[in-house]
Amino acid sequence: MIVWINGAFGAGKSTTARELIELIPNSTLFDPDVIGGELARLLPAKQLAEVSDIQDLRIWRRLVVDTAAALLAEVGGVLVVPATLLRQEYRDEIFGGLAARRIPVRHVLLAPAETILRERTARRETPPETPDGEISGRQWPYDHIEAYRAALATWLTADAYPVDTSALNVYEAAVRIAEAVRTGAVEPCDIVQTPAPTGETVAAGVLLFDEDDRVLLVDPTYKAGWEFPGGVVEPGEAPARAGVREVAEETGIQLPELPGLLVIDWEAPAPPAHGGLRLLFDGGRLGGAAARRMILPSQELRGWRFVTEQEAAGLLPPVRYERLRWALRARERGAALYLEAGVPVGRRRTG
Repeated sequence: MIVWINGAFGAGKSTTARELIELIPNSTLFDPDVIGGELARLLPAKQLAEVSDIQDLRIWRRLVVDTAAALLAEVGGVLVVPATLLRQEYRDEIFGGLAARRIPVRHVLLAPAETILRERTARRETPPETPDGEISGRQWPYDHIEAYRAALATWLTADAYPVDTSALNVYEAAVRIAEAVRTGAVEPCDIVQTPAPTGETVAAGVLLFDEDDRVLLVDPTYKAGWEFPGGVVEPGEAPARAGVREVAEETGIQLPELPGLLVIDWEAPAPPAHGGLRLLFDGGRLGGAAARRMILPSQELRGWRFVTEQEAAGLLPPVRYERLRWALRARERGAALYLEAGVPVGRRRTG
């Protein structure tokens, strides 16, 4: 398993983690800062300049998951990871990736009083390697206190096991965490376990519309970005029935009949993704009462919303948006389309 030590800059994550591995048998320290340091050396300066935080790079989040999983496979036992995660979508992506590898994560939050965080920040020296033109080494942690406060007010407190370290030294905090892990007080994060595919897949999505013909999008907890209700077709399962099953599991909506096909889209492999066939079906229009009865399982979906085609363009990845765009055209024309990477292929009858 993984014990993830979260907290704001200056909360004492790294020092507590080093004490913790002495208290939890067969445990190993993994600091994701190592990955950030290597990426700073490997990636082009232009690409690094486009982000304000190394965590904004998807490659960082992917490598954290892959490295943690590989390290656990090598050494076994418990991995103690001290790293700040203040954006819920990044937490979901990383913890969801670990859950897909059947690695449970116990999420602990070091939560000293904000005054203590500010005192510790003020005592720290500005790192000598801070590049010119960037926010100063002292201002950066202060900015993260604001982000930490926002996360506390929305999702972080409910998601993690909090340990108030205001009156604890590092060793005492580590003892408290070790005891909470040992007794099960820190439970594994409740996040869906979606095994990573090992080859090309067939996925079925269902477009559902409200009374204004806006389309339903959902925000999964186990991966980044908005999606259509749906999922991977299981072996021996008909795609349309898979779509109906996924809609019921994700939203609580029971479709009365099998939906009609709108598009078949072939998604090319783009490592580490394997690609495959992506089908979109027309689930029809939901009445206001049906939309109000929508139930979202917290371990799978973080939220949902009905959006216009224009609004969807700002939420969906480009290829997924093109798939939606052509599905809407197919719905208008009453004829299904075949796409490759979101682009229609083949001759289309006219007249």
